[in-house]
Amino acid sequence: MKLTRRYLGMALAGLVAAVVAAPPGMTQSTTQSLSGESVIETIKKRGVIKIGLSLFVPWSMRDESGELVGFELDVGRKLAEDMGVEPEFIPTAWDGIIPALVAGKFDVIISGMSVTAQRNLTVNFSEPYAYSGLAILANRQMTEGFTMEDFNSEDVIFALRRGATPSAVVPVMFPKAQILQFDEDGAAQQEVRNGQAHAYMGAEPAGPSREANLYPETLTVPFETLFDPRGEAFALRKGDPDALNYFNNWISHHWRTGWLEERHDYWFTTQEWDK
Repeated sequence: MKLTRRYLGMALAGLVAAVVAAPPGMTQSTTQSLSGESVIETIKKRGVIKIGLSLFVPWSMRDESGELVGFELDVGRKLAEDMGVEPEFIPTAWDGIIPALVAGKFDVIISGMSVTAQRNLTVNFSEPYAYSGLAILANRQMTEGFTMEDFNSEDVIFALRRGATPSAVVPVMFPKAQILQFDEDGAAQQEVRNGQAHAYMGAEPAGPSREANLYPETLTVPFETLFDPRGEAFALRKGDPDALNYFNNWISHHWRTGWLEERHDYWFTTQEWDK
């Protein structure tokens, strides 16, 4: 063991010496090369930041004129403004949004994406810019008198958005339940309203609760508990420390100024935007 440590120490000393002895120009060149490869430099040269998102009220949606609006749109537009570029939003199906990012179809995902270990194997995440949990939305008549345990039954059907976090959480919480998957949350919620599924699980604030408020005779949020609470972050391609540093600093700044909290409260605790 002593011999191993001795040779390890000699190797480390040699490595440090090599780094110290490296010509200044070489070190500067390496730094410039890394910086030049960042998506931040690409965005600055292009004059446009391409943002991937999926539509989900009120995170991101279309108004009566077809324009994209919502919390994520406010965040993306503010980010672009601060970078001195224009935003380009690219709506993408949720189950394909990470592959599209990796393929270079956009620069960053800003779409209420919660941080998971599985996703982190493929992409890097910024610090959270919002926080949420999951809640159950149930068909009032079909689940009357249900306890939490009653949802774990072969007779119970959950309608879920394909590829979203609930599609991984529900099978663990309710392994006996049947699962129907849809490309959009609206279609899954509609299945519950129509009585074709017992329940849906989605992100709060404003997901299941908003639907229950819109259709109180048909829908209910039976439990106050929020499941799987976690932060939501920007997702970006791996190997880009400059972009990760910029996005983290941007998010930290707008937490300190209160801008992120104010925009979040507007979209998730008021109905002013619904007009």
